Amino acid sequence: MYYYYQVPNGYPYLQNPYYQHPYSRYPNYFHNNQSYYRARQPVQGQATWTEGGPVTQCDIPWSTNNYMTAAVGSNSPYQCGQTIKVKNLSNQKEVLVTVVDQVPNYPANKINLHRKAFEALGANVGSGIINVEIIASPELEEEKWGKYLLEIVIAAYPNYKVTDYSKLSTQQNGNQMREDYKFVLQSTQETINIQGTVVYNPNTDRIISINFKEI
Repeated sequence: MYYYYQVPNGYPYLQNPYYQHPYSRYPNYFHNNQSYYRARQPVQGQATWTEGGPVTQCDIPWSTNNYMTAAVGSNSPYQCGQTIKVKNLSNQKEVLVTVVDQVPNYPANKINLHRKAFEALGANVGSGIINVEIIASPELEEEKWGKYLLEIVIAAYPNYKVTDYSKLSTQQNGNQMREDYKFVLQSTQETINIQGTVVYNPNTDRIISINFKEI
């Protein structure tokens, strides 16, 4: 499967300010260096699950990221909109979730996943709680184009869960910058690897092209 997006006039989804400035909605995370450092460290804790609800403290729907979402403690190092990797310690399954809610007085080493994210980790909802490792995806948060491509991958593969991410390379040729990323997607039947490539003008941040391919 191969997807190619030619964007001669700049960003796709131009009417949505999130895509123009992917981090502008959550400035505290990127300016609070101490919290950012702590958020990068793996934390072993526990995960529970919820069906979510219509309103969150972050004003981000639980349906974001195909329901791969979670609530964290308001005093934890994880912030609204941040991407977190959660690993089920019993089977080593992983999933990337988006923080959509913050709960007062909730322990920093606990996370409340949407039911679909809980199940994506191979957990039985009847158990109610599992042991997990929680870590932010620092490479993803530092690379705005990786975050941007992730949103497109999620939309292009609605029946898959994104379980991992890595940056492959960066190349510059004159006024064109090329960045390549790898995304690992998992469904109930298979695991696939997707390479996403964005070519843009580093002086203006205007996108020249975007493409995806299975590798």
